[in-house]
Amino acid sequence: LWGRSGGRRSLASMEEIRAAIAAFLKNAKQPALLEPGEELLPLTEDNFALDLRGGRLTLQAWDRTRNLTRRVTAIQEPTSARLEITVERFPRREGQLFLLDLARRAGADLGRRSARLVFRERFRLFLRRQFPEWKLAELSAEANLEFSLSPAFPRAFLRHGQHGWAAIAAPPEADAGAVLSFGLIWLTYLRGRERRVAVEGLAIYVPAGHERAAALRLLCLDPTAARFELFTYGEEDFVTRVDPRDHGNLDTRLELCRRPAPNLLETWQRIISLPGVERVVKHDGRASLRVRGIEFAELRGGELLFGLRERHPAREHHTAEIERLVEELDRALSPEAEDRGHPLYRQSPEAWLESQARAQIETLDASLLCDPIYDQVPAFAGGERGILDLLAADRAGRLTVVELKASADLHLPLQALDYWIRVKWHLDRGEFTAHGYFPGLLLRPEPPRLLLVSPSLEFHPSTETILSYFAPGIEVERVGLAADWRKALKVMFRLRGAERPE
Repeated sequence: LWGRSGGRRSLASMEEIRAAIAAFLKNAKQPALLEPGEELLPLTEDNFALDLRGGRLTLQAWDRTRNLTRRVTAIQEPTSARLEITVERFPRREGQLFLLDLARRAGADLGRRSARLVFRERFRLFLRRQFPEWKLAELSAEANLEFSLSPAFPRAFLRHGQHGWAAIAAPPEADAGAVLSFGLIWLTYLRGRERRVAVEGLAIYVPAGHERAAALRLLCLDPTAARFELFTYGEEDFVTRVDPRDHGNLDTRLELCRRPAPNLLETWQRIISLPGVERVVKHDGRASLRVRGIEFAELRGGELLFGLRERHPAREHHTAEIERLVEELDRALSPEAEDRGHPLYRQSPEAWLESQARAQIETLDASLLCDPIYDQVPAFAGGERGILDLLAADRAGRLTVVELKASADLHLPLQALDYWIRVKWHLDRGEFTAHGYFPGLLLRPEPPRLLLVSPSLEFHPSTETILSYFAPGIEVERVGLAADWRKALKVMFRLRGAERPE
């Protein structure tokens, strides 16, 4: 069944092949067709057909833009995720097709790899148009784990005599905000590898409509460190050069700072005073009640709402239930807890780190005021972020952005830069004082400082590389903590900018 017999197949064999293809599609939960070099084509009963006539088995698949017709000549023994088909393209050119089940890991992996290769070729076309006189010396969509280069973002090296450029692109389905981190790593890698070539800069390609994040970040990079060019592309592969200065509008907002109702705090003082309970006053007037960063209740809108997964209005007869919840959290989240695998202990390490940072802010920086400290302001219109941030001020009135990450994150420097950009934007317009933040403190107009706080062994190896491209006017300091930060914060190192630990 799986091989040829004298280069020919009988009608019965073609029927068996058709039956094998039909059986694979019937068992596949998410079938798709892949022809190398072409985009993946999802299959349904309405866009796929097998036609057996006169001993010839013809496969046909189509969508709104393609109509693929191939004569089937053989198949390989299938797996649950993939069926390889030998086909005859017209006129009489042999090739391969693959039927995949994207619901299975192996099929999905092959589908993703195919999509990456298809976009790599689109990227090649972009580069030919923008750099027509340059030699495309390298183009890759493969992973490079040693240098933290992702296969999701194809990268290229262009050369013209003794001059070179690095280039990188974000596919339509990728996170366009992540492309610059990988681009800076790729630029640095090429500069270290190509000793005889002056790699002048980095060209970045993102889908049209997704250029704002990269544009805002590029404005904060050092123009003397490298040249940067930003391009967008559309569905028709039309490429446009983008001026980052045209993207000054931010997805940010600063709400009025309100205070919680004093009588509500007094009503629930018994809960607030329980051992281990932290009361964090939010900028919107809510008071968050937490145990080591995990919120179990909040005072909001004239009442107390409690619960970990679902919130319920609290009445006086709920007091004992809330006390038991606090005791359970305090026991499960104890730094001395025996069960380190408990879901609560493993949940939200960044929230626990934030709790420690609030309580010991002067350990992180002795100049910072203990109160007030705000979180989640200004807010991102785009939604959640992967890191937690605090906004504090020093005794002289200068703002400080504190970014917290409990595990290694390659994107920490640029995600922190996003927040710094927004804080500076509101500071330049005097909105923090006008909206009631830091009452009684005269805020200085200098750009905010930026503290990156993480366990010392959890700073990603690429952190110094990315920070080396920050503009000199952005004052960055990394604070590395001891591994037992859950017990108490102990600073192991302080490094400015792109300094490396000894």
